[in-house]
Amino acid sequence: MKNITVIGAGTMGNGIAHVFAQRGYQTTIVDISETALEKAMATIDKNLSRMVAKEKISEEDKANTINRIATTTDMKQSMANADLVVEAATENVDLKLKIFKSMDEFAPADCILATNTSSISITKIAAVTSRPDKVIGMHFMNPVPIMKLVEVIRGYSTSDEVTDKVVEVSKDLGKIPVPANDYPGFVANRILIPMINEAIMALHEGVAGVSEIDTVMKLGMAHPMGPLQLADFIGLDVVLAICRVLQDGFGNPKYAPCPLLVNMVTAGKMGRKSGEGFYIYEKGRKELIVAPGFA
Repeated sequence: MKNITVIGAGTMGNGIAHVFAQRGYQTTIVDISETALEKAMATIDKNLSRMVAKEKISEEDKANTINRIATTTDMKQSMANADLVVEAATENVDLKLKIFKSMDEFAPADCILATNTSSISITKIAAVTSRPDKVIGMHFMNPVPIMKLVEVIRGYSTSDEVTDKVVEVSKDLGKIPVPANDYPGFVANRILIPMINEAIMALHEGVAGVSEIDTVMKLGMAHPMGPLQLADFIGLDVVLAICRVLQDGFGNPKYAPCPLLVNMVTAGKMGRKSGEGFYIYEKGRKELIVAPGFA
């Protein structure tokens, strides 16, 4: 594989493009927004500069990485010579199905189509294409340039050859690929999201406050980040979406999202990206401030 196309210029998309380009792949980021593409390139530049400052890469490495990345709003053109397309759009099933129909139409017949979904069925996504054997999940962790794990998820029809290729590509990126089968939430989010939802339930029921719940998990379970802070980091809208995928996929009420989570997302409190979730996030301020109502 030499040519990679990444669909989506958001946090995950620009991170995925960063790691591919840094490892020598010609990489194209495609997004409907020129502003999003400009922001993505600025983020990649900033992250590479941080690596230079820490002496992990050289200025030449940084320049070469940037030079391997192209950006475009033309999805068809972006896939003309692609060996692998990685979709990293918002965690919305209808949007992903629409994008995969276009990917299937525009990408070469032998191109592998991957999705960075964290919970949506690979089999369902593959079913809207004419090449279900070449559709696979590549679930990167955030922040992509730092986190080592990639969940490699086989759909019902994904071939052994495609799975092996994606495992090898993941290793070439310096990642540790972990194969998983196609069930709601896969491994990471099937375990993580119910834990986060239970932490929100404990807050909702008045068991303890935000900082107390996070402190217990950090000090008692050696988690680097408490579950409520982590929910803010992931995005409360994303946490809610995955809760609903689990609930619908298993038909089990234990996966139902906490009413507090639903209300916060409805109110626009999405966590770090909106400036407020369980904590308040002010530009230039590093310490965590518990949001009003949760003190």
